[in-house]
Amino acid sequence: MTSHRVWVYGDNVNTDVIFPGKYTYTLRGEEEIRSKALEDLDPNFVSNVQVGDIIVAGHNWGNGSSREQAVTSLRYNGIQMIIAASFGGLYFRNCINQGIRPVVNEELYHLLQTGDTIEVDTDEQVIRAAGQVFPLPRLSPSVEAILEAGGLVPMLQRQFTTPPLNPLPEAQGGD
Repeated sequence: MTSHRVWVYGDNVNTDVIFPGKYTYTLRGEEEIRSKALEDLDPNFVSNVQVGDIIVAGHNWGNGSSREQAVTSLRYNGIQMIIAASFGGLYFRNCINQGIRPVVNEELYHLLQTGDTIEVDTDEQVIRAAGQVFPLPRLSPSVEAILEAGGLVPMLQRQFTTPPLNPLPEAQGGD
């Protein structure tokens, strides 16, 4: 079980607010992208977020475009889980692809404030917050494998760079 500080945001936070669209084609490096996360919604986020913090949000978190930077900017800041009442569909999948666990829970954002702490117990599959216990929804084994690897690309890299189970015999030199 691990404790995490939370950042709480409301409903309908779209991808342009999570990562301003004006930077989409101008910023390239991890540090540049990291520095613009939630710039217009919470100017204190980047300077105060810590690795392992969790975002707790209302309905429709991440609606809007499919830009990956709206997820990667948070991942580069150490966010490994987002709990929201609901997600934009593309954003939910982008979280998985980028190694951030998306969790649907309609109650937490009403109970918590930024700076509160919650406990996440992946063994028991529960979240403990505000004196209550909430289920941590199980994900499919394939999604768990992606998250465990840190995202889709790292999982595929591991899968395709591992030696095959039954390698072909090496050619033997003859006389």
